[in-house]
Amino acid sequence: MEVVKSRSKGYRAERELVHILWRLGFAVMRAPASGARIRKAEYPDVVAIMKGKVAVFEVKSRAKPSGLYIESEQIKKLLDFAERAGGIPYIAVKIPHKEWKFIKVVRKGDEEGKTYKVSKEDIEKAPGIGGVLADLGLMKTLKDYVISS
Repeated sequence: MEVVKSRSKGYRAERELVHILWRLGFAVMRAPASGARIRKAEYPDVVAIMKGKVAVFEVKSRAKPSGLYIESEQIKKLLDFAERAGGIPYIAVKIPHKEWKFIKVVRKGDEEGKTYKVSKEDIEKAPGIGGVLADLGLMKTLKDYVISS
């Protein structure tokens, strides 16, 4: 029963993220088999595209603020998909009654055979959706305005 609750919670979080990104103007798709443990599948939970810019997301939902562990294979697939698509990979974390947090994933070369850890502190200091928009060059930051003046 707990697995069903967890999958349902994850599905709701994915759908919520899809709606947020759609309202911001992205073309968005939730992978139909995300979370289904398909070993050969090489795609993330959510893909978002705007003006030729691509963001790919592995979505995680937490009941309370805490760190999380993700199978390295999931991270490798996220990185591979992002590389093929020319996009930026993120772990999107939803904690009830708090804003979404987006942790940019970078290839470290040691993704094989290990668990990928995201600490509670990393989640807390991660940017919200504005960070994704800035990374994709879809939103000017204060630094951009200062440089252009």
